[in-house]
Amino acid sequence: MKVFVTGATGFVGMAVLAEFVGAGHDVVGLARSDASERVLKEAGAQAHRGDLTDLDSLRRGADQADGVIHLAFHHDFSNFAHASELDRRAIETLGDTLAGSDRPLVVTSGMAGHQPGRLITEDHATAPGLPRVSEEAAFAFADRGVRVSAVRLPPTVHGEHDHGFVARVIEVAREKGVSGYPGDGANRWPAVHRLDAAKVFRSAVEEAPAGAVLHAVAEEGVPVRDIADVSGRHLAIPVTSVALDAVGEHFGWIGVFFSLDLPASSALTRARYGWRPTQVGLLEDLDQGHYFA
Repeated sequence: MKVFVTGATGFVGMAVLAEFVGAGHDVVGLARSDASERVLKEAGAQAHRGDLTDLDSLRRGADQADGVIHLAFHHDFSNFAHASELDRRAIETLGDTLAGSDRPLVVTSGMAGHQPGRLITEDHATAPGLPRVSEEAAFAFADRGVRVSAVRLPPTVHGEHDHGFVARVIEVAREKGVSGYPGDGANRWPAVHRLDAAKVFRSAVEEAPAGAVLHAVAEEGVPVRDIADVSGRHLAIPVTSVALDAVGEHFGWIGVFFSLDLPASSALTRARYGWRPTQVGLLEDLDQGHYFA
């Protein structure tokens, strides 16, 4: 298949690119710059110039592909409504282009906001009013001849060169001189290594029916206290509780996410698609040291 991928040069995107190229698919990645174009070509993919705001470029990329993976997202937490609207317009453009073709469109979604404290499964519908609208926008095309599916990623997609949520928590620990955790630290983050997550995207493109939700979750819930413990040990700083009413001040924007209890299951994804994660878990990955280099 010829697969068009937005966000192909990102942390998860590069793993997805490698997974698809390794499986014999032709990958075309959206490239915003000459540097991105070089990265794509060196990884064995083709480059298609454009970005999320250039809807014509998205149309051309989707029109020439056998399937589309939408990974790109503008992670601006200072104006999340704007980022969400960019995402909606991109998905609607891709969906309109693929309408009536029965080609796959795989979008990326998250797990924050799905009734924290309860185990999230693939059958768990998104709550109304969530700020990220990826699934809502995409599934509108399920009855318009698009084989649309969503891959939900946990807040912790880990691996070398990660600059996401866990990396930010570690940065805060460096800045503050203490490795903090909210409250008693019992709240849980599901986790997956990016190489394992990439295999879920391939299952979605190759097998998932219209309307499917897949969970790229290797570990159902790692207590955030354990993340703080490993960080404190590697940074040689104290590990301490941060009162819940002081989380925002201590952690900044990441504090809201670090306080969530988000246990999540991938049992249905494993049963339906035979997915089996094989990479190291989050704490073992942290213990390898590259997060603290």
